[in-house]
Amino acid sequence: MVTLSNSLKTKLSTPLKIGALEVKSRVLQSPLSGVTDLVFRRLVRRYAPDSMMYTEMVNATGLHYVKHLPKIMEVDPLERPISIQLFDCRPDFLAEAAIKAVAEGADTVDINMGCPVNKITKNGGGSSLLRQPEVAESIVREVVKAVDVPVTVKTRIGWNDKEITILDFALRMQDAGAKMITVHGRTRAQGYNGNARWEWIARVKEVLSIPVIANGDIFSVESAVKCLEQTNADGVMCSRGTMGYPFLVGEIDCFLKTGEQLPPPTPVQRLECAKYHLQALYEYKGDRGVRQARKHMTWYAKGFSGAADLRGHLSVIESVHQGVELIDRTIEQLMNGYEVEEELEVIALV
Repeated sequence: MVTLSNSLKTKLSTPLKIGALEVKSRVLQSPLSGVTDLVFRRLVRRYAPDSMMYTEMVNATGLHYVKHLPKIMEVDPLERPISIQLFDCRPDFLAEAAIKAVAEGADTVDINMGCPVNKITKNGGGSSLLRQPEVAESIVREVVKAVDVPVTVKTRIGWNDKEITILDFALRMQDAGAKMITVHGRTRAQGYNGNARWEWIARVKEVLSIPVIANGDIFSVESAVKCLEQTNADGVMCSRGTMGYPFLVGEIDCFLKTGEQLPPPTPVQRLECAKYHLQALYEYKGDRGVRQARKHMTWYAKGFSGAADLRGHLSVIESVHQGVELIDRTIEQLMNGYEVEEELEVIALV
């Protein structure tokens, strides 16, 4: 049974304050490249109406050279609170991009200083900024001067085990004007392997006065509460745990506010959500949306009889009709308790 300590209950009963902005949830949806587009964020918000959402990260250099904003910056006026996340290593380009982000409706501007992917770090962005704290500090100062919304930072605990620099780095970000910092409890070298080291997040919380959000290994209500208890963080950010499971942010938020654990969605409910997700991606992006939906569909298809077979078929769908028919057949199987694997094979070939 999951329980909250009295001190945690008291803390979580108040809004999260990010500078002058008040957010009525202590659970945030992480920016995820190739995942947290407008369609996905709408799904998460169905279950977590008060939570802060983040766009996929946007390249500030790319924005400097285009006339029209990329689709990943598109936000729905109804989906607030919303943050647009930017990455780069050029303070002036990031300040320029931040102005555009605010014009699009961003309630905060988040600077990515934690992405471990080589194509980002080799150009000086993401977690490579952990090795360039002066540049990172300059970036925050320039963006803070450029916009009138809170500027936040998402980062990691260090470059590798020999360079865990998060304490000094976080203090620099706070001194530069950041109003919140999210710390993923892994080094750049770890990528997404091993366990998140929440003890470093706790140490960051001890030295900062701005809100500290814990990130890494938040896959359930239980893990969220355990993380909050261990770190004393001001909130948690859900990342990979929401892939194929957009219910997670809402489940954690509900528990932190009420102490009630919502029943998990049934396989049929998850598949109905997957079907909506597929159809919405097609309506939003056309055939490209169907191709992008393949990975999402495989994430939904887990934990029930016939899931592996369905995953294989959904990973190669060519049309929204084909995907919907595969999902509907599986829902029928689950609701009526008979096998339809052979029928799935037929649909997959159509």
